[in-house]
Amino acid sequence: MNQEINISREEEKKLRAELAQRTDAEAQRELRFLGMPDLSRTPGSPLYEIVQKARSVPVLKDFDNIVIPEIVPVDVSFDYFDFPPEHPARSKSDTYYADETHILRTHDTVMWYYYTQLPEIKERIARKESFGVVCYGKVYRKDEIDRKHMNIFHQFGGWYLTPIEKEKLSIEDLKNALSQIVRGLFGPEVKFRFNQDTFPYTDPSLEVEVEIGGQWLEVLGGGMTKQSVFKKFGVEGYNAWAFGFGLERLAIISMQLPDIRLLWSEDERVKRQLKMGNIYKEVSKYPPITRDISFLVDKSFVPNNYFDLIRDIGGSLVEEVSLLDKYENAEKFGADKVSYTYRIVYRSNERTLETAEVEPLQVKVIEETKKQFGAEVR
Repeated sequence: MNQEINISREEEKKLRAELAQRTDAEAQRELRFLGMPDLSRTPGSPLYEIVQKARSVPVLKDFDNIVIPEIVPVDVSFDYFDFPPEHPARSKSDTYYADETHILRTHDTVMWYYYTQLPEIKERIARKESFGVVCYGKVYRKDEIDRKHMNIFHQFGGWYLTPIEKEKLSIEDLKNALSQIVRGLFGPEVKFRFNQDTFPYTDPSLEVEVEIGGQWLEVLGGGMTKQSVFKKFGVEGYNAWAFGFGLERLAIISMQLPDIRLLWSEDERVKRQLKMGNIYKEVSKYPPITRDISFLVDKSFVPNNYFDLIRDIGGSLVEEVSLLDKYENAEKFGADKVSYTYRIVYRSNERTLETAEVEPLQVKVIEETKKQFGAEVR
């Protein structure tokens, strides 16, 4: 049918308004993340180019396209998708919580729920039709800071459903579909292979690796939708295959990008190189400025939350944060304290940083480390 479906965002608007009323750092950073552009819908971005390529693959050409909220209920994201109670993704150290019952979406697979709850899709299910849907856009996860990771990235996912009585799907059907997709994205001569994998909501599951420059690199995951998940959506008598991939990962592999921040660059020397298949050449390797920070903090300290603080202050000028030392000494510090030493690497992809520009940032990092984490900076 190939229609674009936009899910109502009224609840999300209300939650954003509530975030805007708060003054805490977490609420303010979540609003900032939500306000950043969706590069998968930004013409000229290589992520947009990947989406257009994927949508034109024959196996996906008749699929619907669904646009879902970026703030979603916790139960829909985790409980409905068979995430066990102890799964780390549920933790506030891994996921951004807008409130106790809503999170910034962590995976595009949540579109399965929104799609199956649509009246027109329920009618198609009642008529025992076969159909598919794709979804793409920003997702959010707390993460470390280095040149390959950001806490905001983009995913593309697809889902094909058919009545079991009409067609009993197997993992081989998924492999056939994924073979089309991988060749559509990387070219007909690409070498790829399938490996077993595990996801909470599919069984069996697999990953796809492609050979690039003599190395095998994971690019995509997928599997067969579990009947227990279908049951939670109120769907019976259907089976399905599904897949998903990170757009940044494909772009970095295709263009051999040395730094994920380049995908957000406004430098024209960078932007004109950002074309899939074009090997990126450094416009200039600007020198880094490094600063170390050591502090004593309670054992409840969560590194991912600290990385968010550093992102808040340094923004795109922070290239990497690495742990130099973690030390416990009950006699010296007390049983409930831990000493950490981090190295922060400041570097711009577009210009040479001056010490006078970095020093105020580092001073702010020190101040907020004390304020937000009750740390004793040493």
